[in-house]
Amino acid sequence: MDATPANDPRRELEVLMASQCPLVLIETREEARAIDVVRGASLRVHRSRGWPIFQWTLTDGLTRIDLEVEGPAGTTLAAGGGAQRTIADPEALLRRIKGTASPGIYLLLDFHPFLDSPLHVRLIKDIAQSHGAAARTLVFVSHELKLPVELEHLAARLPLQLPGKPERQMIVMRAIEEWTDRHQGKAPVVDPRAAAALADNLAGLTASDAMRIARQALFDDGALGMADVGAAQSNKYRLLNRGGVLSYEPDTGGFALVGGLARLREWLTRRRPAFEGTAKLDAPKGLLLIGVQGCGKSLAAKAAAGLLGVPLLRLDVGTIFSKWHGESEKNLRDSLAAAESLAPCVLWIDEIEKAFASGENDGGTTRRVLGGFLTWLSEKRARVFVVATANDIAALPPELVRKGRFDEIFFVDLPDAAARAEILQIHARRRGLTLDAAASAALAARAEGFSGAELEQAVVSAVYHVHDTTGPPDARAIAREIANTQPLSVVMAEKIGALRAWAAERTVPAD
Repeated sequence: MDATPANDPRRELEVLMASQCPLVLIETREEARAIDVVRGASLRVHRSRGWPIFQWTLTDGLTRIDLEVEGPAGTTLAAGGGAQRTIADPEALLRRIKGTASPGIYLLLDFHPFLDSPLHVRLIKDIAQSHGAAARTLVFVSHELKLPVELEHLAARLPLQLPGKPERQMIVMRAIEEWTDRHQGKAPVVDPRAAAALADNLAGLTASDAMRIARQALFDDGALGMADVGAAQSNKYRLLNRGGVLSYEPDTGGFALVGGLARLREWLTRRRPAFEGTAKLDAPKGLLLIGVQGCGKSLAAKAAAGLLGVPLLRLDVGTIFSKWHGESEKNLRDSLAAAESLAPCVLWIDEIEKAFASGENDGGTTRRVLGGFLTWLSEKRARVFVVATANDIAALPPELVRKGRFDEIFFVDLPDAAARAEILQIHARRRGLTLDAAASAALAARAEGFSGAELEQAVVSAVYHVHDTTGPPDARAIAREIANTQPLSVVMAEKIGALRAWAAERTVPAD
């Protein structure tokens, strides 16, 4: 019985080869793994027919890889047994393949820079269109492959599946065995819970990257504990964030550090079982936080990750955009794919309006990127909870705020008196100050119209003001700073008033 898993890339490639697909594209950084997949699938499909498998690189030219037979230096033995000259020139390679009537599999590893040549495109098309007469299959392998439009209908893309849980567990076991071998049979100290957690945290990585992180977790001190799992998780984030678009926010905290926002907290708490998969309900997609600057939208995003018990990733959407055609869309796809690889997580998109504001002079790039993001948001299956924040509702595209894009749109307003008192107590405690309920209530009454950020700054300024005195700052010092502050709600009263009026009938209050 065939024990190959249904989603194994070898099986998919076997189907493509059996169906006589002339061009196959494998976009991966795991070149060695791709070679093994092609060699294994090719031998399985064509062994009985005796079809050869060739590999081409810029350094070694064309060599046969399905036989362990070598000729003189610079040559290899071809299918018919004769000597074949090494071909390093791309045009000469394609002409050689086109002029060969014998079937074969050609694994091209370094060809991606040459796919924009009209001559090469014509030669590839000739080879592909004559596949019925001479079954020559070209398999392109690279970290990135952009096939010309005129060749797309002749090609199929083969995704290399990332290691599943059983394979990740085997990777951890191999790392343990390697350490044991290097230390003359002495086994490392391994916490079984940590080993299981490490295997889970390696999800979304290639086999080689997973092995590298497993070795780092173990080889540091010859032990594998829960602390090593946290370090491995940080290494994983850095590894997947090669482009610098995503950042890992380790300090998520929780709603204990947030004043007010009780309704938002209750909403998230009710949806936590569905996000975790313990309740048979549709998993929540995310929420949009709109509100007055400094009122806690960013803090709420961090608290949401803390409440859901998952890591927080911050997506800098502005860095996605590139002057090169098609690069912005690809950067978005890569970033969202990386976030899915890190699931479960919260994906925080701060000031989303600055990225997706309608661009009239960018050739439609902004519209395409926005469309790609909205499509992903509606179709994603990974446990990635999106928290987007915005200050300027006038700059938000209508497609982004219509019902159904996000599960809910919350408005984070200026805190009321009770929330102001709670915020003051939180920031005072963080700086070693003590405010009783009466003092907090009195200060909150003085701070009518203050945002959370302005309240925090009043406490910070009070600490600085009395830093050189003999006694610690008290409520009087904070009251003095409040009196000397002109809040944003006064300075920009008209704009904030318009924002609050817009939100009154279009959003849900966060508090």
